[in-house]
Amino acid sequence: QLQLVESGGGLVQPGGSLRLSCAASGFGLRNYDIAWFRQAPGKEREGVSCISSSGGRTKYADSVKGRFTISRDNAMNTVYLQMNSLKPEDTAVYYCAADRWIGAMCRTSPDVMDYWGKGTLVTVSS
Repeated sequence: QLQLVESGGGLVQPGGSLRLSCAASGFGLRNYDIAWFRQAPGKEREGVSCISSSGGRTKYADSVKGRFTISRDNAMNTVYLQMNSLKPEDTAVYYCAADRWIGAMCRTSPDVMDYWGKGTLVTVSS
C-alpha cells in the first residue's frame, strides 16, 4: 500500500509561484510513475503533469506547459510541482496520484491511477 500526502498549497496572487510536494510512505515511490491532477469547483478532474518512475520522462497539459515543472527525488520519496506565473484559472484542489503501470510514457488519465492523495488547495486571486 502506498500513501500519498500533498502539501504546499495556499493563496497566491496572479503571477506568483508555489511549489507543491507529494510525499509518499509505504512502498518506495521509485516503483511508480506519478501524476498531478487538479479539480476546480464544478469541473472534472484533469491531468496536469506526470513524471516517469526514473524521472527521465515528463508530460504537461497544454494549459500549464512552460509554467509548471514536475520533478522527483526518489531518495526522499517525494515528487514536486513547481508552479510559476500562476493564473486565476489555476485555482483548484491539486492531487498527486501513483500509477503502477510502467510504459513508454507516464499517463495522466485519472481512471488508471492506483493510489491518490487527499489534495491541497491552490487559490490564485488578488
